[in-house]
Amino acid sequence: MELGLAYFAGKDPLKISIAKQMGVEHVVTSVRHVDKRVEDVYDYRNLLAMKKGFEDEGLKVSVIEGIGGLNDAKLGLPGKDAAIERLFVLLKNLDRLNIRTVCYNWMPIIEWFRSSNALKTRGGALVTGFDLRDVENAPETEYGAFSEETMWANLEYFLKAAVPVAEQHGIRLALHPDDPPVSPLFGISRILTSADNLQRALDIYPNEYNGLTFCQGCVSTMGEDVVAAIRRFGGQKKIFFVHFRDIHGTKERFQEAFHDDGITDMVAAMKAYYDVGFDGIARPDHVPTMVGEDNASPSYGLMGNLFAVGYIRGLMESVEKSR
Repeated sequence: MELGLAYFAGKDPLKISIAKQMGVEHVVTSVRHVDKRVEDVYDYRNLLAMKKGFEDEGLKVSVIEGIGGLNDAKLGLPGKDAAIERLFVLLKNLDRLNIRTVCYNWMPIIEWFRSSNALKTRGGALVTGFDLRDVENAPETEYGAFSEETMWANLEYFLKAAVPVAEQHGIRLALHPDDPPVSPLFGISRILTSADNLQRALDIYPNEYNGLTFCQGCVSTMGEDVVAAIRRFGGQKKIFFVHFRDIHGTKERFQEAFHDDGITDMVAAMKAYYDVGFDGIARPDHVPTMVGEDNASPSYGLMGNLFAVGYIRGLMESVEKSR
């Protein structure tokens, strides 16, 4: 296991400096417009500029998370084939750049959702949260209602088209669970809401390049046993990337937690990653906003990541020393 940090807003000089001081060299980043000379963010030259920008700081881009452009495929709209073909362009260029993991999700339009962004947790730190009661009467999106059967059919269509191309280019497709794992949300059904449903997604197209982003927080909110799920999917070598986080509550009502203050046995979770031989990137996710920070980017403050990295490194060392 190696630790990475998310850089969804680009090259944050302060985060880069602190990451290097902590010895965290791996970058998880979204596809962004870096080279203004090209229009397409998936253009090789733009992706090269992004990668080189981090490499010039001594960091390695290891995971692309937040690729966008797949809503038509997720909803099965007439533009689905064009959206998938566009993904193929990204995979081809990532292959050229030797970036081997792509995190994507099957949450169209809304993506991950919280009904609160400033709930107080330990010591007054701020976290995000979700309460199903806040959205029970929410209207559908402009796209209308989509059944679970439709969403499964759309995912099957996507996987059967995309996984062979991912295999051709040696890119691991790491599917993220639904967050929150409730269905429907704003009229659109969510299907990746249990460990068994994650397994179903893997079984649609069994292949070494079809796997998971194992988000501990999502698995916790599902009501699943996180440690058992790590062993289940890690034993199949299907955990490609890890979001290391925790929560309080249930899928109907939960809030984020400090990494040492949630409902999961984090020591047992870390031991399970080592036992199954997980050798990918893990990053802290959804950290509290701590004293002295503004809450402009809920869940992605710098001090919370500092705390999380120290805590996770301690867990890693304790497990390594005990083996």
